[in-house]
Amino acid sequence: MFKSLSRFLSAALVVSMLGATMPAPVSARMIGSEETLTAAQVDADRATINAWLARAEVRDELVAMGVSPAEVEARVAALGDDEVRNLAGKVGTAPAGAGIVGALVFVFVVLLVTDILGLTKVFPFTRSVR
Repeated sequence: MFKSLSRFLSAALVVSMLGATMPAPVSARMIGSEETLTAAQVDADRATINAWLARAEVRDELVAMGVSPAEVEARVAALGDDEVRNLAGKVGTAPAGAGIVGALVFVFVVLLVTDILGLTKVFPFTRSVR
């Protein structure tokens, strides 16, 4: 029993060792200038994101939300090329505080609807459906 198991294992080991020493096929090709420029653009976009995240007010806000700076750096490093390009475009064009007006209007409408339905009593000028 042991002798047959030993022969089987040694044969399997010999085959696996021979397979490991076989040369692997390699393909080589020219890298175009477009690919090189794309890689350089991604690096520049990643640097833009890191510079934006390095600002004191952004770091303070992230810390206030409970996100450590090391975690932010790790997440930015883990972003893919398309995500970096997309985020860098948004960082450059997003106006600071533009979403606050929309958020206030949304909260007002939600409170108004809940007042009308009789779920809350926030505004004195509404009459409940109930």
